[in-house]
Amino acid sequence: MNRSNTRSGGGANLPTLRHHNAALVLDLLRVAGERGISRLELAERTGLTPQAVSKITTRLRAEGLAAEAGHRASTGGKPRTVLRLVPDAGYAVGLHLDRDELTAVLVDLAGTPVAARTSPLDLGAPADLVVADAAAAAEAVRGGRPVFGLGVAMPGPLDHRGGVLHRVTGFPQWDGFPLRDALAGRTGLPVVLDKDTNAAALGLALREPGGSDFAYLHLGTGLGAGLVLGGELHRGARTGAGEFGHQTLQLDGPPCECGGRGCVEALCLAAVARGDVAEAVRVLGAGAANLVGLLDIDRVVLGGRIVAADEEAYVRGVRAVIEDRARRGGTGRATPVTVAGGGDRPVAEGAAQLVLAPVFGRVNGTGALRGAV
Repeated sequence: MNRSNTRSGGGANLPTLRHHNAALVLDLLRVAGERGISRLELAERTGLTPQAVSKITTRLRAEGLAAEAGHRASTGGKPRTVLRLVPDAGYAVGLHLDRDELTAVLVDLAGTPVAARTSPLDLGAPADLVVADAAAAAEAVRGGRPVFGLGVAMPGPLDHRGGVLHRVTGFPQWDGFPLRDALAGRTGLPVVLDKDTNAAALGLALREPGGSDFAYLHLGTGLGAGLVLGGELHRGARTGAGEFGHQTLQLDGPPCECGGRGCVEALCLAAVARGDVAEAVRVLGAGAANLVGLLDIDRVVLGGRIVAADEEAYVRGVRAVIEDRARRGGTGRATPVTVAGGGDRPVAEGAAQLVLAPVFGRVNGTGALRGAV
């Protein structure tokens, strides 16, 4: 990587990546992978002129972000030069701050994890201790490599635009804490913050070549959803979309840490705690079927450490509830149910994508990077 684009102790500058057309080209290089793509193909797929593509790729090569990957036979004239993304030209750190555990990953420009670590975390500890633990984990996985920024994902509710936490379910003492600014000050890196489920949904969406509408349901220390609608991550007007776990299934049900009663999260976690997987699956399936009926989405994706402990049971059981609802409703083919895999890792990897996705022009409205130059 062009070391002039890296500040000591801080994040890598992104002069070229600020340009929309450069982001389009970079994204096509990312999707092409090791096989690469020619300048002519880049022009055809972006709608840019060959001259514009040539100028952009020249800058990307000068900055170490793109490189030649050989030649491809042409239908006429000389062979075409093929270009590829340089994955190790820069990295992003992703942190998942869960209620009891901290997961940190480092991913390269291609989105491939190159380092990871997991350690215990007490989200109820004083804020300065949690921030110190998070900063130390980020530095450990970074290992001195040039990074574009730090993505942080944790339970909500929170304000991703301002980087401020609200009354995190079960930990109301975080209400109003400016976590983004605190971590930016501690690490010297640009920081972006979002809910854990949003981060995971974003990471999954970026793997989709054509895109689709889906809901990612995360069952771990809590229960929430990340929604991808119309090909974009859906946060809602007040950034509160995806509070899936706090829909009420029983008006007179057991109390939930959110202050309500009979929430899907409370019912599901109670069943998990007593070892009743069948009941946990039934409750999760009922909530998922409600969501499918409301949004008519293409797919439901399950994830989180509890799902990972018995993936087959959760996928089979949730699918059965959704299929039964589809039969009774006469809506035809039921919405497919799949699993993200990897336990809680998709959240941390998605947190890193909160930083990288805008680099490739793939996401709008992810929130400003505090400390970005």
